[in-house]
Amino acid sequence: EEMEKEIAYPDGKVERVLKNGCHLIFFPNGTWKKVSSDGKTITTTFFNGDVMQVMPDQTVIYYYADAKTTHTTYSDGLEVLQFSNGQIEKHYPDGRKEITFPDQTIKNLFLDGQEESIFPDGTIVRVQRDGSKTIEFNNGQRELHTSQFKRREYPDGTVKTVYMNGHQETKYVSGRVRVKDKDGNIIMDTKL
Repeated sequence: EEMEKEIAYPDGKVERVLKNGCHLIFFPNGTWKKVSSDGKTITTTFFNGDVMQVMPDQTVIYYYADAKTTHTTYSDGLEVLQFSNGQIEKHYPDGRKEITFPDQTIKNLFLDGQEESIFPDGTIVRVQRDGSKTIEFNNGQRELHTSQFKRREYPDGTVKTVYMNGHQETKYVSGRVRVKDKDGNIIMDTKL
């Protein structure tokens, strides 16, 4: 770009005004700033390689050179962090967070302490504040994990529960119930 004029300030700062209206400001520490001709876009390149852009809509994009991470803050309060490994985090103004991992697993963190993870194969895991967990598998099976038991529900209606003491109980759609002790020995079976 052609330079129109250059101004040297007593503090060591140098400002160059380009013919297209842009301003380039160079600071003694190596940081420099570019202000667009309309003054609405400002790009600051810091001495450490970080770059901050302020866009006309007040979106702020900050690139951390060492971490190779971009942090974008939108005027509505949404913040998006993009990491070099492909992980993306969205921090919503209401406090909710959504993390997309490199393998495309999506984890939602809610204000009330609940979590939801959606895996690429379609499996969904929901964790409640009390630590209980519900897993919905893509084959139609469902699991519930609590501090007392783990229960699996099958698409055909069969329900298998394993208690913390090791006892197992399986209820079949036919009405049959089979109970095993902690060692796997059948202690009851109501074969119909």
